[in-house]
Amino acid sequence: MDRAQKEKVVEELGQIFESSGVVVVAHYAGLTVAEMQDLRARMREAGGSVRVAKNRLAKIALEGKPCASLATLLTGMTVLTYSEDPVAAAKVAEGFAKDNSKFEILGGAMGETALDRVGVKAVSEMPSREELIASIAGCIGAPAANIAGAIGAPASNIASILSTIEERAEAA
Repeated sequence: MDRAQKEKVVEELGQIFESSGVVVVAHYAGLTVAEMQDLRARMREAGGSVRVAKNRLAKIALEGKPCASLATLLTGMTVLTYSEDPVAAAKVAEGFAKDNSKFEILGGAMGETALDRVGVKAVSEMPSREELIASIAGCIGAPAANIAGAIGAPASNIASILSTIEERAEAA
């Protein structure tokens, strides 16, 4: 890799470290190409990404970034999983680690907060952005549905009473 390519990689990694809600660092030694493709597919489906980069370049990209604490985790064959959603990458990484013993999560960062292995697990158990939005929408929508039901109920009662009266009038 020539100097220009290295500078480009450092710039891309810097953007990843700045814009990601969560970054998880893991060892991936021993994973097959198919297993890595599976990880990438799962991460893409969740709205995240996977990046393998030279540790030296990643450490340069971390300088001055909020998640600079990640530099201590960058030893050996490491892979970065990241997402804008502060929970998605951690959820996918945890799920993948359960299925693949060769994928060993080392830790991560959520903004300026450094995460150890237990911290990544805790983040993965939190509800995702979509789940929170759905839950809030459900809370907001429930009273409206109750009001609509209450308003609609008398009208349906009146309609059934009128149809019963009509049926009786026709029968007589």
